[in-house]
Formats: sequence, structure tokens, C-alpha cells
Amino acid sequence: MKVVVSWLRESVDVTASPEELGETLSLRGFELASLEHANIVPKGSDPFIDAVLDFEITANRPDALSVIGLAREAATAYSLPMKQQPRRLLPTADSADVTVTLEAPDLCPRYAAVVAEVAISPSPAWLASRLQAAGVRPINNVVDVTNYVLLELGQPMHAFDLDKLARRELRIRRARKGERIKTLDGTDRALDPEMLVIADGDKAQAVAGVMGGGLSEVSASTKTIVLESACFQPKSVRLTGKRLGLKTEASARFERGTDISAPVAGLERAMALLEEIGAGRARGGVIDRYPTPADPRTLRLRRARIQRMLGQEVVDGDVHRFLTGLGFIAQANADGWDVTIPTFRVDVVREVDLIEEVGRHYGYDRLPTTFPSLLTPPPPPDPRIGRDRLVRRVLLAAGCSEALTFSFIDAPLAAHFADATSIVPIGNPLSAQFSVLRPSLVAGLLTAIAHNRNRERTDVCLFELGATVTRAGESRRVAIAWTGEASGSHWSGRRRTVDFFDLKGLVERVADALQMELTFVSSAFPPYLVRGRAATIAAGGHVAGAIGMLAPAIVSSAGIAANDEVYVAELDLDAMATAQPSAPVKAQALARFPSIARDISIVVDDTLPAAAVRGTIRSAAPDTLVSVREFDHYQGKGVPERRVSLSLRLTFRSPERTLTDAEVQGAMDAIIAALIKEHHAVQR
Repeated sequence: MKVVVSWLRESVDVTASPEELGETLSLRGFELASLEHANIVPKGSDPFIDAVLDFEITANRPDALSVIGLAREAATAYSLPMKQQPRRLLPTADSADVTVTLEAPDLCPRYAAVVAEVAISPSPAWLASRLQAAGVRPINNVVDVTNYVLLELGQPMHAFDLDKLARRELRIRRARKGERIKTLDGTDRALDPEMLVIADGDKAQAVAGVMGGGLSEVSASTKTIVLESACFQPKSVRLTGKRLGLKTEASARFERGTDISAPVAGLERAMALLEEIGAGRARGGVIDRYPTPADPRTLRLRRARIQRMLGQEVVDGDVHRFLTGLGFIAQANADGWDVTIPTFRVDVVREVDLIEEVGRHYGYDRLPTTFPSLLTPPPPPDPRIGRDRLVRRVLLAAGCSEALTFSFIDAPLAAHFADATSIVPIGNPLSAQFSVLRPSLVAGLLTAIAHNRNRERTDVCLFELGATVTRAGESRRVAIAWTGEASGSHWSGRRRTVDFFDLKGLVERVADALQMELTFVSSAFPPYLVRGRAATIAAGGHVAGAIGMLAPAIVSSAGIAANDEVYVAELDLDAMATAQPSAPVKAQALARFPSIARDISIVVDDTLPAAAVRGTIRSAAPDTLVSVREFDHYQGKGVPERRVSLSLRLTFRSPERTLTDAEVQGAMDAIIAALIKEHHAVQR
């Protein structure tokens, strides 16, 4: 919001320098973006160089998007009275010149209009120079007055050429299906029934709260205008502007919420300005359509609550001065004040909002830096926080990099990872690229890998922790995507690209940290993975994720070469949390007695998981078996088709004594017998 200092001083006699004024308002929550200078033409004297302060106004303070709003803040900060600008007081009465019908009071709670006779000409230099300094291009005296009132009071206005309105009617209604309008920017726009328009007897003449129409535009030949001033429902204006791709000074104020008491005041100020510059006079009174007048809100402000929230006692006199200076009406009671909220403060709805007002003008820099006392113990932390930190630490230690991708993705990408009926679309997406909620974290990681590949990063291992959403609900997951070399190049060995088992090792490392036992089922896997290099991950008998190589067609759709292998894994951490954890790890002393290792080679079906072989061995072995490790896998000459030769090393040790060869051989005989019985194994 750009404000000319001399313009602001017409509402409050502040003598502080522009720099001091900017710093004072910045300390009260209005960040000063810049201080510029402009050539300003005053009323009846020589031009001078004036300061223009540009403040950043947060979305919750639409009242500060005006000269009067910032002047009110300055008046309170410097304990100065406000001055009222001249207004042309008009009676409330229907005009014989125009008929105004409010058909959609839910989208427009108040609509006011006045008919005026005008003489179109350029605006006087003082008015035009102020508009230019505030970033508004002067057009003609009538349009400039509407813009002047918008900047001064924060009340948007629009002028219609009365002679261009069919049957001299204004109807505030929803747009009709298939209706179109050519707006002031010269663009023909399609409307829908959810949009509010200002129409004459035949067609739409303005998009309510956003932009006027070209057919009823004020021109050099205009003799009579209808000047409108309204209050529109913020959500309606925001959605309309978004659908039409329009953002204007008017919509920026309406979509945040304007003062429902301001429409008539805005018309009276505009009429005073038109008379002052000789541009026109009102013909008749103000037509005010206000079917359901709003009752003022009253909030209880407790003295003790102020001290608790701010950590500092503020004397009653200061509290009363701050609130009344900002336009509130504060009536003292036993424990504080009953505060009536002015209609221009649409952001104040709770007691804490009033305390914020007191804190702003008391000075945040004067508040002590102490922690508030706790009356109740804090709730225990969400266990998912510690779990996520552990998973993140494990994967970072393994050499992966964490990625943060968008929760919104495009529908074609999401369709690779979920059924169309389960994908959740977004009602008002920012663009087609962000049209649905992500059903899988893999989608975002694939895009991140493509981004890295396009920047000559060939070896990439990324992971992400985040939420996924389908129509079945939301779940917290971790996903890993790995492509390129399994380890960095080194002179001592040849390069090796990442494979399924590298990624499986990462997943197992995460499971170990979470004290979970996982099962990999290669006979079932999602359709976006490649058969023979994919598996479903189960925990405690429940599906907890998937692992495997991404289908080349999906890889190429992301802009990566189809022959580049991308391995991905995704674990549902919420589902894993419901599974029974594995036995906790216990510390043990170093063994005092030697171990005995025996190797065994067996031929089994190539579809048999190695985990099943290990399970059979452990169930048949005595407690002295301390480890089972595969060290060779062979298919080829000498091994029947659809069979595989597995070589395993079994290590035995007793914590109490040295084992004998006979004991170990007995254990080996029992293990071989179990393998033959359970898996039809053949010992080599």
C-alpha cells in the first residue's frame, strides 16, 4: 500500500518525518518496503517533492489498505486526534432515474448507488499527482475520483454511464449459464452461475467486486452516471477473480473483507470530491439496499488475560487509549472491558485479537522475553515425530539425500501410482500441474530425479517422508528412489549400477531401526514396477509397501531415458506401527568360546524366497546357531531349469563351552532333513 505523506497528514496532524513515521508503523506490524519521493501538486500552491511510503499489508488487515487506515494507526501511535474529510451528506431515497434490485443478498449484503450529473474532463493536477504517486494511472475526473476514494477510504467504487444501461436498471444477481461480458481490459470473458454480476435489464455490465464492463464504461460523452458502492462476500470475489484470472485493486480489498458501513460514506465522500473539482453533482438521494443490517460485535477483554498473554502488565489508561484510538469502543467493567468492534475491523473476532492490538501499540520491543507459566503439563509428543527423525537419520547415514516435493501433482503422473477412482482431485487447483493430491511419494521423487538428471547428476539416491492421500484416507509414508551407481567410482574396482538388492538393503536397515521384521513377497507387486525385479513388503501379515524397478514407460514419461533403471521403495509407516515389533536388540558380551562354521549348498526352486530357506534352517537348528548368511547364488550349467543353487554359511557357537564336531554335525543333519522335507531341496 503506497501512501503519500501529505495525503495522510490531511487525516492526522503528525509532524514526524517520513522516516520516523515509517519506522513507527513498521514497529506496529506494517513493514516498510520502500520510501520514495514524488512530485506532488498541492491545492493552490507550488509543486513540491513529497515522500511516498510503501507498506507491506498482511492479508488479515484490509482496513490498512487505505490512507485513513494507516492514518488511524499513526494517530494512535502518536496520541493524536483524527480529522474527518469533507463529505456531501445525502438523504436515503430511491431515484426515479434508475431502478436497483438486489437479487443475491447472500453474495452482496449491501449495495448503494447514487445518480449524478457529470462533465467529463481531466482531473486537476493535485488529484492526478496523488494517484500517480500511489501507482494509479489517471483517466478522467469521474474515474479518478472513484480511485481516489478507494485509496483514501479503502472502499472500491464503480461508475456506470446511465444512458448505456438497458431500461435504466441495475440488478445485482448471479450470472446466467453461458453469459459473457467484455470487461474494461477489452477481454471477452465467460461467466458461470457461481459468479455475481451487476446487470442492467438485459445483460451483465460488471463482474461484481472485480472489474466493470466495457459496454457501460464512462467516456467523454457521458452526461449522467450511476455511482455504485457495495460490500461483496469475500469468498465469492476471491473465487470469481481466480476463475477469470483477474486481480484488481478492488478485488484485493473485497476478497479480504470490506467495511459494511462504508458504502454510503464512500458515496458521500465521492460526491464531495466531484463537487470540489467541478466534475458533477448528485441528482437525488442515495439508493441503499441493505436488507439485513449487521449488529456490532462485542467482545470481553480481561485485564488478567492481557497480562498472561503479553507477559507484561499494561495500565488501564493505555489499554483504553490504544483501543479508542483504533476505533473500538471500550466500556470498563469489573475485570476489564466490554469492547465494541468497529465494522471496518473484520479481522477482530476473538479476545486474543484485541490483546494483539494492545500489544502492537504498547510495543513488542517493550515486552519481556520470558516463558509463560504452564498451568497444565504439556501433552506427550506425537510418537510419529520421533519415528520420523529415526528414519531420517538412518537414511541420511546411508548416503541418501532428503527431498521435499509438492503434495499436489498432475493427474497423469498420479494415475501411474493409483487407481483413478481413489485419486483425490483439488477443487480449485493453482494449475493443471497441481490438480490432484499425491497418492504416492514416488511420484514426487521421480520428478526430483528427472530434475537432477537434467543437471548432469547421474547418481542419485533420494528419500522423502510425508503424507499421501487417497479416498481411503491419509497415511504417513517414507519413499526411496535410487538410480545410477551403487557406490562411487574407485580405481580398485569396476563400476556397478544399483540393483534391487541394494535398495532392499536400505529398506531392511530402516526396518531394523524400527525393530520391525519385513517379508518380501515377489509374487505380488504394484503394476508400476517391473516383474522379476519387484516385491510387495509385508509387516506382521499386513501389506506395508512395495519395492522394485520402475517401469521404463513411467521413467521415460518423466523425461528420463527409458533404459535408465530407477529403483523405488515405499513404506507405509502408519501401517508398520500397528505391526508387532521384532524382539528388541540386547547387548551381549564378546564370546569366550570359538565358533564353528559349516557351508552348505542346496538346489531349490528359483521362486522360493531366501527368507523362507533361512526360516526353515533356524526352526530346525538348535540354539547354538548364531548366524545364517548366503554367499553364493548360481543358475546355469549343472543346475536344472527353474532351479537355483544357494550356498549358505552357518555359524554355531555356545556361550558356555566349546562345541564338538559331533554336535555341529547333528545340527547340520537335522537342518538338511528339514530343507528336503519343506522345500524338496537337493544337497550338492
